[in-house]
Amino acid sequence: MPASLYNVAFGCADAYGLARFWSEVVGHPLDEEDGPGDPVAVITLPTGLHLYFENVPEPKTVKNRVHVCLQPDGPRDEEVERLRGVGAVVLADRREPDGTGWVVFADPEGNEFCVLRSAAERNRGEALTCGGVGSE
Repeated sequence: MPASLYNVAFGCADAYGLARFWSEVVGHPLDEEDGPGDPVAVITLPTGLHLYFENVPEPKTVKNRVHVCLQPDGPRDEEVERLRGVGAVVLADRREPDGTGWVVFADPEGNEFCVLRSAAERNRGEALTCGGVGSE
């Protein structure tokens, strides 16, 4: 039997603080029982997928081996500016003159994530992929 993706887990220094940032990114609230200082915080998405944040003692020290790729509902470039406004930092801008490409961000604890083009911006049949910071 195949397995279903249940959550994406983030080890972090401040579970509640990082979950609040991601709540702004995805536009969905933290679970009601989560509060400041809690060692775990969760965002349940309408799809049933969970973003799970857990305090860990060690800091992030290297590039993520797995990262989140986001497809905005509206134009990619508007989402890029919105995310800058909530505290995301651009690590690499992979946008091309023809409109293709993506932008790589870091969240407040340095976790990389990408913003791709929206479905409306992609050409028919175009793959929805990104390669992260190190990809050319």
